[in-house]
Amino acid sequence: MKIAVKLVGVICEYNPFHSGHALQLRRARELAGEDCALVCVMGGNFVQRGEPALISKHVRAAMAVQNGADLVLELPVPWAVASARRFAAGGVALLDGIGADFISFGAECPDIQKLSGLARILADGACDALIRAGMAAGISYAAARERAAEKLAGEDALLLREPNNILAVEYLTAMERRGSGMTPLPVERAFAGHDGGPQGDWAGASHIRALAAAGGDYAKFMPVTAAALLRRELEAGRTPDPNILDSMTMYRLRTMGPEAFQSLPDAGEGLGARLARAALAETTVKAVLDSVKTKRYAYARLRRMVLAALLGVTAETQAGEPPYLRVLAVGRRGRETLREIKGHTRLPILTKPAAARLLPEEAGKVFALEARAGDIYALTFKNPAERRGGLEWVTSPVVL
Repeated sequence: MKIAVKLVGVICEYNPFHSGHALQLRRARELAGEDCALVCVMGGNFVQRGEPALISKHVRAAMAVQNGADLVLELPVPWAVASARRFAAGGVALLDGIGADFISFGAECPDIQKLSGLARILADGACDALIRAGMAAGISYAAARERAAEKLAGEDALLLREPNNILAVEYLTAMERRGSGMTPLPVERAFAGHDGGPQGDWAGASHIRALAAAGGDYAKFMPVTAAALLRRELEAGRTPDPNILDSMTMYRLRTMGPEAFQSLPDAGEGLGARLARAALAETTVKAVLDSVKTKRYAYARLRRMVLAALLGVTAETQAGEPPYLRVLAVGRRGRETLREIKGHTRLPILTKPAAARLLPEEAGKVFALEARAGDIYALTFKNPAERRGGLEWVTSPVVL
């Protein structure tokens, strides 16, 4: 039995939430109908780049609900800090788990036929074989994937050079692999990209993070309420100090055994052993990454491995699917949507933190990893008075 309201899913990080995100939510609602419910699946305190988020997940979730989202669910940490492929697979699995009708995403190319065609090719075993052959020849996964796609799809493979297109195709590929029935709703991203500079009153999240770190003026690139929340968190010192994180990470790398390195995600081909040797020889995380980096291993992959080591995430943890739904923030329309979802999903729903103690064993292990990540995140705060632990077990969703 389907939920009465149309559910539109958005997989996101909102690090931080900016005007482009608000525009995407508005356009997604226009495409699906004003009576739809926008449900965001958002990565938590650590993000897919292999870094801590600028501000906490509950604050970012509040930004989203204040500016168009109806309900924000958490993508648990094993998938939030995974490769684009596993990140997308985790998000799609959760959206399927709530019975979402649509999935909306930004893309430099909104041509769903081209994007879906690439996804079908990437989901095929023949493409996987070409990717493995390319990596065996010494090139990175991203380069091998683009080369394989070019061989099978021609010039459409060039779309994989744009960051939003890459994630869009990963979402569609994940849907193809699991037979998802969601309808894609691409929204053209005609403004600044993830890592580009500003364009008028538009800027990507990386530029806003740089402005926030330098004490610059980021407010014009964000909705008023989102900018106010970011300012509050910055002034309170509830943002990560990279030097603290570096020391914590080096301690973890220095005290891991060989088996722990081998259990990390993407640690095959001797990469785990190389990382272990570099951790002893070098004195900073950057130096470790520089020592291990080659043409075959992208910095992002290595950053994610190092972060996984710190957080206790293993390849085995990432192999499954997210085992529960955790509410981070909910608005008025979202409360009714949440009641309907509860009656139709098989996944446990956490609306109160104490309910995490009642999760089945495997789901409980995932939440314990989330709690560990939350404690580590808090320890990196610039303000020592804000470094309290155990907050994952007591922090309730933001209700607006």
